[in-house]
Amino acid sequence: MTALSAPAPAAAFGEIATVFELPRLLLRSAQLLGIDAGAGGPVLVLPGFGASDASTAVLRGFLRRIGFDAHGWGLDRNHGDVMALLDPVRDAVLRLADRSDAPVQLVGWSLGGVLARETARDAPDAVRQVITFGTPVVGGPKYTQVGARYVRLGFDLDALEATVAERHRRPIAAPVTAIYSRADGIVAWRACIDPWTPDVEHVEVGSTHLGLGFDPDVYRIVAQRLARPRAPTRLSGAA
Repeated sequence: MTALSAPAPAAAFGEIATVFELPRLLLRSAQLLGIDAGAGGPVLVLPGFGASDASTAVLRGFLRRIGFDAHGWGLDRNHGDVMALLDPVRDAVLRLADRSDAPVQLVGWSLGGVLARETARDAPDAVRQVITFGTPVVGGPKYTQVGARYVRLGFDLDALEATVAERHRRPIAAPVTAIYSRADGIVAWRACIDPWTPDVEHVEVGSTHLGLGFDPDVYRIVAQRLARPRAPTRLSGAA
């Protein structure tokens, strides 16, 4: 197996291709808006590191247009301290589940996906399923371009990796869809492959990391997975 490492700094230059994602999304908007949301229901969308609800506004608007009750997390910018954010995110999920009288479906971009996964681990009765894109499930920030920023903030990357591994000892009960891209210049795509969750589906797309939030293929996958009836737990290998 290839050893994991963060993308080379030069890989970040490939993120300039993000500019092509919004035009692609607009070109396919009519097709996407025709997706049947089924029973709809509550959805909470979590932003990535350094981002706020503004970064997921287009995705949430799309999900609402096709029939989902989509919400932002309402916690300002994602400052990156997962353990400090877990309680407020869990509280937001519990409030939405109580208000909707239904379990919540969680969608997370990059680090937002880590928070979605860990909330599902901690509050299984309140979470129906988890969908992530560009989310480093292996090693935390260690295999990403933002690892150096975490070090400057005083975090120990090896300790974070050990914490991640320890939490994986308690599997996520909810179904997980993990969307990843080999063109990701921010997060090592192999770090997005989840070998622990009993019910996980890996789906590859061709977007940059920053473009994942506007990629029409991601929107299609997210909408179709959210609309699925809850299926029995199954085992799935990594793609």
